[in-house]
Amino acid sequence: MSITRVLTFSFSGIDPVPVEVQVQMTRGLPAFVIVGLADKAVTESRERVRAALISMGIALPPKRILVNLSPADIVKEGTHYDLPIALGILSAMDILPQEELMHYAALGELSLDGAIGAVNGVISAAIGAASEERGLICPHSQGSEALLGGDIDILAPSSLSSLLQHFTGKQILSKPEFSELSPPEKGPDLSEVKGMEGAKRALEIAAAGGHSMLMIGPPGAGKSMLAARLASLLPDLTPHQSLAVTRIYSSAGLLPNSTPIIRPPFRTPHHSASQVAITGGGVKVKPGEISLAHHGVLFLDEFPEFARNALESLRQPLETGNISIARATSHITYPAHFQLIAAMNPCRCGYLGDTERECHRVPKCKEEYTRKISGPLLDRIDLITNIEPIAPKDIVNVASGETSEVVAQRVKLAREKQLSRQQLLNNEINVNHITLDQSVAEMVEKASLQLRLSARGITRLLRVARTIADLALKEKIDIPSVAEALTFRQR
Repeated sequence: MSITRVLTFSFSGIDPVPVEVQVQMTRGLPAFVIVGLADKAVTESRERVRAALISMGIALPPKRILVNLSPADIVKEGTHYDLPIALGILSAMDILPQEELMHYAALGELSLDGAIGAVNGVISAAIGAASEERGLICPHSQGSEALLGGDIDILAPSSLSSLLQHFTGKQILSKPEFSELSPPEKGPDLSEVKGMEGAKRALEIAAAGGHSMLMIGPPGAGKSMLAARLASLLPDLTPHQSLAVTRIYSSAGLLPNSTPIIRPPFRTPHHSASQVAITGGGVKVKPGEISLAHHGVLFLDEFPEFARNALESLRQPLETGNISIARATSHITYPAHFQLIAAMNPCRCGYLGDTERECHRVPKCKEEYTRKISGPLLDRIDLITNIEPIAPKDIVNVASGETSEVVAQRVKLAREKQLSRQQLLNNEINVNHITLDQSVAEMVEKASLQLRLSARGITRLLRVARTIADLALKEKIDIPSVAEALTFRQR
């Protein structure tokens, strides 16, 4: 009584977990049983596999077919088990040689006519196959995506019959090729923003150091407009960052055209988004917005309108760069190294300080509006800046400012300076690695006492000052750098 084996993968977050599909055919009442903590989608693969084989003119033998997904104590989710189950059955029927399948891992969804459809997590599966020293069999539409996972043998058939013909030597599959990359879009240009020099300076500092930022201003002041232009100031992702971000989008099924992501992602969830949508999770744990913004920007407009638990859930990943999701059956960690950009009105009506337009409930209007934003969360935001609306005459008369390309060049130079000095951006450095002259240290101490800054607040103040110094190409933090950084700590 022989047992055929085909390797595939389950996924813990974006990490591949090897799963062996074991198929056994024995005498007895005809049955097709799948065991090994399979969810509904996996158990339904029996009918998809059966229909796919019938479309090829292959009928299942009148035997008891037992499919075991090992290890059996891991919950198996998804439709990517279709293909390895079908290959295991074909091997058990002596249609496919077991020796050939031992060199590959496989994943793919089968349609009723035998076509192999796209699934999530192909890049992670390719990385897992490389660690197992095997090739990978994946859907044809994701062949170029699998190439991103490593230098391994990739088979990307469009159907189960074409894969069978390849293994029997009737028609050899060609190796997939990388998809052509279209020029990335960098978003709207900063030159389209007239005036608002202080706000644009804050945006440049945030881009240069990867700092989180909160913009406060009345409706129509230009907060969302400024945030949308941050993407145009950021450099392209490094190859390592690109692979990390692309893996997340691949596992979430959001990878467009199976091409790598080379620009920092810019995520803008609506303020009605739940905590699960922000952090990730759900019945089938998926990455949330903070993970989809990995190495990119998470823009939260109407900041106080988000649910309080959703806002508080940002505190841990802002510090650690990852999010751990604990469930009764699993404990999954997703990367979440994102740059938080938030925007809000000064109060509920939006016109606090404007004596002609503010409502009659001031200052209670402000207190109720900002109640969801806790002190510990504000303490984790590096830059807090007030956005003043531009005067109507300036909209027409003020000339356009610097283009995004010019500012992006300064941002790039500042980032290169940081990476060459400490291998990290300034938003991550330890305060112990920052040296200060005596006069600068005294100024920081005095200002911290006056503003009652916490230890975290002092650290973030020095990080911003370090970025300001880097933009000015200064080797040390000086008094003007600290003074400018202090303007972004007051609220």
